[in-house]
Amino acid sequence: MAKFGTVFCDKFSIARYEDGAWQPAALQPLAPLSIHPAAHVFHYASSCFEGFKAYRWSDGKARIFRLADHVRRMQRSADSLRLPVPDADMLAGMVIDLVAAQIDDIPAPPSSLYLRPTLIGTLENIGAAAAPSTEATLFVLGSPVGDYFEGGARPLKLLVDDQRARSTEQLGSTKTGGNYAAALGPTLDAKAKYGVDQVLFCPGGDVQETGAANFLLISDDEIITKPLDTSFLHGMTRDSILRLAADQGYTVNERNFTVAELLEFVSHYEAALSGTAACLSPVGGLVYNGKEIPVRDGLPGGNTEKLRKALQDIQYGIAPDVHGWLTEV
Repeated sequence: MAKFGTVFCDKFSIARYEDGAWQPAALQPLAPLSIHPAAHVFHYASSCFEGFKAYRWSDGKARIFRLADHVRRMQRSADSLRLPVPDADMLAGMVIDLVAAQIDDIPAPPSSLYLRPTLIGTLENIGAAAAPSTEATLFVLGSPVGDYFEGGARPLKLLVDDQRARSTEQLGSTKTGGNYAAALGPTLDAKAKYGVDQVLFCPGGDVQETGAANFLLISDDEIITKPLDTSFLHGMTRDSILRLAADQGYTVNERNFTVAELLEFVSHYEAALSGTAACLSPVGGLVYNGKEIPVRDGLPGGNTEKLRKALQDIQYGIAPDVHGWLTEV
Protein backbone atom coordinates (compact mmCIF):
# COMPACT_ATOMS: atom_id res chain seq x y z
CA MET A 1 0.00 0.00 0.00
CA ALA A 2 1.30 3.46 -0.93
CA LYS A 3 2.04 6.10 1.68
CA PHE A 4 -1.06 7.28 3.57
CA GLY A 5 -3.06 9.87 1.62
CA THR A 6 -1.15 9.68 -1.69
CA VAL A 7 -3.51 7.44 -3.71
CA PHE A 8 -6.96 8.73 -4.70
CA CYS A 9 -10.21 7.39 -6.10
CA ASP A 10 -10.90 8.23 -9.73
CA LYS A 11 -14.04 10.20 -8.83
CA PHE A 12 -14.83 12.98 -6.38
CA SER A 13 -17.93 14.88 -5.25
CA ILE A 14 -18.13 18.63 -5.79
CA ALA A 15 -20.60 21.46 -5.16
CA ARG A 16 -20.33 25.25 -5.46
CA TYR A 17 -21.87 28.11 -3.54
CA GLU A 18 -22.76 30.90 -5.96
CA ASP A 19 -25.30 33.74 -6.02
CA GLY A 20 -26.22 33.12 -2.39
CA ALA A 21 -27.10 29.44 -2.73
CA TRP A 22 -25.57 25.99 -2.96
CA GLN A 23 -25.72 24.59 -6.47
CA PRO A 24 -26.52 20.88 -6.99
CA ALA A 25 -23.68 18.54 -6.04
CA ALA A 26 -22.19 16.26 -8.69
CA LEU A 27 -19.99 13.18 -8.80
CA GLN A 28 -17.25 13.79 -11.35
CA PRO A 29 -14.00 12.24 -12.59
CA LEU A 30 -11.16 13.42 -10.36
CA ALA A 31 -9.45 16.39 -12.02
CA PRO A 32 -7.63 19.59 -11.05
CA LEU A 33 -9.79 22.51 -9.94
CA SER A 34 -9.79 25.74 -11.92
CA ILE A 35 -9.50 28.56 -9.35
CA HIS A 36 -8.77 32.23 -9.92
CA PRO A 37 -5.44 33.43 -8.44
CA ALA A 38 -7.37 36.08 -6.48
CA ALA A 39 -9.49 33.45 -4.71
CA HIS A 40 -10.02 34.24 -1.03
CA VAL A 41 -8.54 30.91 0.10
CA PHE A 42 -5.10 31.72 -1.34
CA HIS A 43 -4.76 35.05 0.45
CA TYR A 44 -6.82 34.77 3.63
CA ALA A 45 -6.80 31.00 4.39
CA SER A 46 -10.56 30.52 4.18
CA SER A 47 -10.54 26.73 4.24
CA CYS A 48 -11.63 23.88 6.46
CA PHE A 49 -11.82 20.13 6.08
CA GLU A 50 -12.74 16.84 7.70
CA GLY A 51 -11.08 13.44 7.82
CA PHE A 52 -12.83 10.13 8.51
CA LYS A 53 -13.08 6.62 7.16
CA ALA A 54 -15.34 4.10 5.46
CA TYR A 55 -14.81 0.36 5.93
CA ARG A 56 -15.86 -2.46 3.59
CA TRP A 57 -17.15 -5.48 5.47
CA SER A 58 -17.31 -9.10 4.30
CA ASP A 59 -20.94 -8.61 3.19
CA GLY A 60 -19.68 -6.30 0.42
CA LYS A 61 -21.26 -3.19 1.93
CA ALA A 62 -19.42 -0.16 3.28
CA ARG A 63 -19.85 1.56 6.65
CA ILE A 64 -18.89 5.19 7.20
CA PHE A 65 -17.77 5.97 10.74
CA ARG A 66 -19.54 8.87 12.49
CA LEU A 67 -20.60 10.59 9.29
CA ALA A 68 -23.27 12.81 10.91
CA ASP A 69 -20.85 13.97 13.60
CA HIS A 70 -18.19 14.90 11.07
CA VAL A 71 -20.75 16.79 9.02
CA ARG A 72 -21.78 18.78 12.09
CA ARG A 73 -18.16 19.56 12.96
CA MET A 74 -17.51 20.77 9.42
CA GLN A 75 -20.55 23.01 9.64
CA ARG A 76 -19.13 24.51 12.86
CA SER A 77 -15.73 25.01 11.20
CA ALA A 78 -17.33 26.73 8.22
CA ASP A 79 -19.33 29.00 10.48
CA SER A 80 -16.26 29.97 12.54
CA LEU A 81 -14.48 31.00 9.31
CA ARG A 82 -17.62 32.76 8.05
CA LEU A 83 -17.68 30.51 5.01
CA PRO A 84 -21.01 29.44 3.48
CA VAL A 85 -22.16 26.57 5.71
CA PRO A 86 -22.88 23.38 3.75
CA ASP A 87 -26.32 21.86 4.10
CA ALA A 88 -25.99 18.73 6.25
CA ASP A 89 -27.99 16.47 3.96
CA MET A 90 -26.11 17.72 0.90
CA LEU A 91 -22.69 17.09 2.43
CA ALA A 92 -23.65 13.68 3.80
CA GLY A 93 -25.09 12.79 0.40
CA MET A 94 -21.87 13.80 -1.35
CA VAL A 95 -19.90 11.47 0.92
CA ILE A 96 -22.35 8.59 0.52
CA ASP A 97 -22.44 8.97 -3.28
CA LEU A 98 -18.65 8.86 -3.45
CA VAL A 99 -18.39 5.81 -1.21
CA ALA A 100 -21.09 4.00 -3.19
CA ALA A 101 -19.32 4.75 -6.47
CA GLN A 102 -15.93 3.58 -5.17
CA ILE A 103 -17.03 0.70 -2.95
CA ASP A 104 -15.06 -1.86 -4.94
CA ASP A 105 -11.89 0.17 -4.36
CA ILE A 106 -12.17 0.05 -0.58
CA PRO A 107 -9.62 -2.44 0.78
CA ALA A 108 -10.72 -4.89 3.46
CA PRO A 109 -10.08 -4.08 7.15
CA PRO A 110 -7.80 -3.07 8.72
CA SER A 111 -7.42 -0.96 5.57
CA SER A 112 -10.14 1.55 4.69
CA LEU A 113 -11.23 4.45 2.52
CA TYR A 114 -10.10 7.75 4.01
CA LEU A 115 -12.56 10.55 3.22
CA ARG A 116 -11.60 14.21 3.01
CA PRO A 117 -14.41 16.78 2.58
CA THR A 118 -12.86 20.21 1.97
CA LEU A 119 -14.44 23.66 1.81
CA ILE A 120 -12.59 26.66 0.34
CA GLY A 121 -13.48 30.29 -0.19
CA THR A 122 -13.36 31.21 -3.87
CA LEU A 123 -14.42 34.87 -3.90
CA GLU A 124 -12.15 36.71 -6.36
CA ASN A 125 -11.15 39.66 -4.21
CA ILE A 126 -7.68 40.37 -2.79
CA GLY A 127 -9.11 43.33 -0.90
CA ALA A 128 -11.28 41.11 1.31
CA ALA A 129 -8.89 40.63 4.23
CA ALA A 130 -11.58 41.77 6.67
CA ALA A 131 -14.54 40.31 4.77
CA PRO A 132 -15.81 36.74 4.33
CA SER A 133 -15.79 34.80 1.10
CA THR A 134 -19.32 34.84 -0.30
CA GLU A 135 -18.45 32.16 -2.85
CA ALA A 136 -17.12 28.70 -2.07
CA THR A 137 -16.31 25.27 -3.42
CA LEU A 138 -16.96 22.08 -1.47
CA PHE A 139 -15.47 18.77 -2.56
CA VAL A 140 -14.97 15.27 -1.16
CA LEU A 141 -11.88 13.17 -1.93
CA GLY A 142 -11.50 9.45 -1.30
CA SER A 143 -8.14 7.81 -0.61
CA PRO A 144 -7.69 4.04 -0.05
CA VAL A 145 -5.31 3.65 2.90
CA GLY A 146 -3.65 0.77 4.67
CA ASP A 147 -3.25 -0.11 8.33
CA TYR A 148 -1.49 2.78 10.04
CA PHE A 149 0.13 0.31 12.47
CA GLU A 150 1.36 -2.25 9.93
CA GLY A 151 4.11 -4.09 11.79
CA GLY A 152 2.85 -3.00 15.20
CA ALA A 153 2.26 0.21 17.08
CA ARG A 154 5.54 1.97 17.86
CA PRO A 155 5.60 4.08 21.02
CA LEU A 156 5.96 7.77 20.17
CA LYS A 157 8.22 10.36 21.78
CA LEU A 158 6.86 13.88 22.39
CA LEU A 159 8.53 17.19 23.12
CA VAL A 160 6.63 18.98 25.88
CA ASP A 161 6.44 22.68 24.93
CA ASP A 162 5.12 24.70 27.87
CA GLN A 163 5.31 28.04 26.05
CA ARG A 164 3.62 27.88 22.67
CA ALA A 165 0.05 27.03 21.65
CA ARG A 166 -0.80 24.97 18.59
CA SER A 167 -3.44 27.48 17.50
CA THR A 168 -5.32 30.57 18.55
CA GLU A 169 -7.95 30.42 21.27
CA GLN A 170 -10.79 31.20 18.84
CA LEU A 171 -9.73 28.80 16.06
CA GLY A 172 -8.31 25.84 17.96
CA SER A 173 -11.52 23.84 17.59
CA THR A 174 -11.84 24.71 13.90
CA LYS A 175 -10.44 22.06 11.56
CA THR A 176 -8.62 24.50 9.31
CA GLY A 177 -5.33 24.07 7.48
CA GLY A 178 -3.86 27.14 9.17
CA ASN A 179 -3.71 25.28 12.48
CA TYR A 180 -1.63 22.51 10.96
CA ALA A 181 0.63 25.04 9.26
CA ALA A 182 1.17 26.80 12.60
CA ALA A 183 2.28 23.53 14.24
CA LEU A 184 4.51 22.40 11.38
CA GLY A 185 7.56 24.57 12.05
CA PRO A 186 7.79 23.82 15.79
CA THR A 187 7.27 20.12 15.07
CA LEU A 188 9.98 19.92 12.41
CA ASP A 189 12.39 21.87 14.62
CA ALA A 190 11.68 19.52 17.52
CA LYS A 191 12.21 16.45 15.35
CA ALA A 192 15.56 17.77 14.17
CA LYS A 193 16.79 18.88 17.60
CA TYR A 194 15.39 16.22 19.92
CA GLY A 195 14.51 13.26 17.68
CA VAL A 196 10.86 13.33 18.77
CA ASP A 197 7.79 12.42 16.73
CA GLN A 198 5.48 15.28 17.78
CA VAL A 199 5.22 18.34 20.00
CA LEU A 200 2.75 18.33 22.88
CA PHE A 201 1.64 21.96 23.07
CA CYS A 202 1.12 23.11 26.66
CA PRO A 203 0.88 26.92 26.62
CA GLY A 204 1.39 28.35 30.09
CA GLY A 205 1.77 24.80 31.38
CA ASP A 206 -1.76 23.78 30.29
CA VAL A 207 -1.54 20.36 28.59
CA GLN A 208 -3.51 20.55 25.33
CA GLU A 209 -2.74 18.54 22.15
CA THR A 210 -0.13 17.80 19.50
CA GLY A 211 -0.15 19.18 15.97
CA ALA A 212 -2.63 16.58 14.75
CA ALA A 213 -3.94 14.57 17.69
CA ASN A 214 -5.58 14.77 21.11
CA PHE A 215 -3.68 13.63 24.20
CA LEU A 216 -4.91 11.20 26.87
CA LEU A 217 -3.55 9.70 30.09
CA ILE A 218 -4.87 6.19 30.79
CA SER A 219 -4.69 3.96 33.86
CA ASP A 220 -6.39 0.65 34.61
CA ASP A 221 -9.52 2.49 35.74
CA GLU A 222 -9.30 6.15 34.62
CA ILE A 223 -8.77 8.39 31.62
CA ILE A 224 -7.63 11.98 32.09
CA THR A 225 -7.84 14.44 29.22
CA LYS A 226 -8.40 18.16 28.74
CA PRO A 227 -12.08 19.26 28.70
CA LEU A 228 -13.44 20.66 25.46
CA ASP A 229 -12.97 24.36 24.78
CA THR A 230 -12.22 26.44 21.68
CA SER A 231 -8.43 26.24 22.10
CA PHE A 232 -8.03 22.71 20.68
CA LEU A 233 -9.68 20.30 18.26
CA HIS A 234 -12.72 18.32 19.41
CA GLY A 235 -11.51 15.01 18.05
CA MET A 236 -14.04 12.38 17.02
CA THR A 237 -11.67 9.55 17.92
CA ARG A 238 -11.14 11.17 21.33
CA ASP A 239 -14.90 11.26 21.87
CA SER A 240 -15.32 7.65 20.70
CA ILE A 241 -12.57 6.37 23.00
CA LEU A 242 -14.00 8.23 25.99
CA ARG A 243 -17.47 6.81 25.40
CA LEU A 244 -16.16 3.28 24.96
CA ALA A 245 -13.99 3.66 28.06
CA ALA A 246 -17.06 4.69 30.08
CA ASP A 247 -18.88 1.63 28.73
CA GLN A 248 -16.04 -0.54 30.05
CA GLY A 249 -16.10 1.00 33.51
CA TYR A 250 -13.28 3.52 33.28
CA THR A 251 -13.76 6.82 35.07
CA VAL A 252 -13.55 9.54 32.41
CA ASN A 253 -12.01 12.63 33.97
CA GLU A 254 -12.12 15.60 31.60
CA ARG A 255 -10.16 18.26 33.44
CA ASN A 256 -7.35 20.72 32.95
CA PHE A 257 -3.96 19.50 34.13
CA THR A 258 -0.50 21.00 34.14
CA VAL A 259 2.87 19.91 32.83
CA ALA A 260 3.97 19.33 36.42
CA GLU A 261 1.04 16.94 36.92
CA LEU A 262 1.76 15.25 33.59
CA LEU A 263 5.34 14.50 34.57
CA GLU A 264 4.08 12.96 37.79
CA PHE A 265 1.34 10.91 36.10
CA VAL A 266 3.52 9.29 33.43
CA SER A 267 5.39 7.24 36.01
CA HIS A 268 2.27 5.10 36.39
CA TYR A 269 -0.25 6.13 33.68
CA GLU A 270 -0.14 5.21 30.00
CA ALA A 271 -0.15 8.10 27.53
CA ALA A 272 -1.69 8.06 24.06
CA LEU A 273 -2.57 10.23 21.08
CA SER A 274 -5.99 9.85 19.46
CA GLY A 275 -6.82 10.64 15.84
CA THR A 276 -8.52 9.26 12.74
CA ALA A 277 -5.40 8.02 10.98
CA ALA A 278 -3.75 6.13 13.84
CA CYS A 279 -6.79 5.60 16.10
CA LEU A 280 -4.97 5.44 19.46
CA SER A 281 -1.16 5.70 19.39
CA PRO A 282 0.93 4.79 22.45
CA VAL A 283 3.37 7.38 23.80
CA GLY A 284 6.55 5.89 25.21
CA GLY A 285 8.51 8.95 26.25
CA LEU A 286 8.59 12.71 26.75
CA VAL A 287 11.33 15.30 26.37
CA TYR A 288 11.10 18.30 28.70
CA ASN A 289 13.77 20.91 29.40
CA GLY A 290 16.27 18.77 27.51
CA LYS A 291 15.62 15.69 29.66
CA GLU A 292 14.08 12.44 28.42
CA ILE A 293 11.31 11.07 30.65
CA PRO A 294 9.90 7.58 30.04
CA VAL A 295 6.17 6.93 30.14
CA ARG A 296 6.01 3.99 32.54
CA ASP A 297 8.37 1.39 31.03
CA GLY A 298 8.40 3.03 27.58
CA LEU A 299 6.37 0.22 26.00
CA PRO A 300 2.81 0.24 24.62
CA GLY A 301 0.32 -0.20 27.46
CA GLY A 302 -2.43 -2.77 27.73
CA ASN A 303 -5.20 -0.23 28.31
CA THR A 304 -4.28 1.71 25.16
CA GLU A 305 -4.33 -1.49 23.14
CA LYS A 306 -7.64 -2.63 24.68
CA LEU A 307 -9.39 0.65 23.91
CA ARG A 308 -8.00 0.84 20.40
CA LYS A 309 -9.22 -2.69 19.72
CA ALA A 310 -12.67 -1.89 21.14
CA LEU A 311 -13.04 0.96 18.67
CA GLN A 312 -11.64 -0.94 15.69
CA ASP A 313 -13.84 -3.95 16.40
CA ILE A 314 -16.88 -1.70 15.87
CA GLN A 315 -15.40 -0.19 12.71
CA TYR A 316 -14.53 -3.63 11.30
CA GLY A 317 -17.90 -5.20 12.14
CA ILE A 318 -16.55 -7.52 14.84
CA ALA A 319 -18.44 -5.87 17.71
CA PRO A 320 -21.98 -4.40 17.65
CA ASP A 321 -22.43 -0.68 16.99
CA VAL A 322 -24.45 0.14 20.10
CA HIS A 323 -23.87 3.89 19.72
CA GLY A 324 -25.21 4.15 16.17
CA TRP A 325 -21.92 5.45 14.77
CA LEU A 326 -21.96 3.61 11.43
CA THR A 327 -23.75 4.65 8.23
CA GLU A 328 -24.30 1.74 5.86
CA VAL A 329 -23.75 2.27 2.13
